[in-house]
Amino acid sequence: MIKRQLSELIRLATIDNDLDTRELELITKIGKVNGLNEDEIHDLIGKPEPLENVDILTDDEKFEYLYNVVQLMKVDRQVFKSEIVFCQRLASKLGYKEGVIAKMSQRIYSDPNITADREDLKREAQKYLMD
Repeated sequence: MIKRQLSELIRLATIDNDLDTRELELITKIGKVNGLNEDEIHDLIGKPEPLENVDILTDDEKFEYLYNVVQLMKVDRQVFKSEIVFCQRLASKLGYKEGVIAKMSQRIYSDPNITADREDLKREAQKYLMD
């Protein structure tokens, strides 16, 4: 799952045709925390994997997808409309109602070293899950 999640982060990071060093650092950090080595991460950057069948993901895994894409969207401190649209489309594929990205964006910081109260944020995001 982590390779496909990182692939989505890579697609988001390159949507503006510029892979910012902060975006690359966050992608690398997430990959390493989840057991990938630098070669595996580099391979994914060159050839991202397709999005997996999101129906098999747990609510926690869906939240992790969203949390990471919102944090990546904000890490370079420049949020483009195309990035917002990408995040909204991904949220929809994951089964979230419109508005979840705006809600999460308010509480996720551009600096990955500043952490939001993830459990509280997860509860808020779950209110947007479609039945």
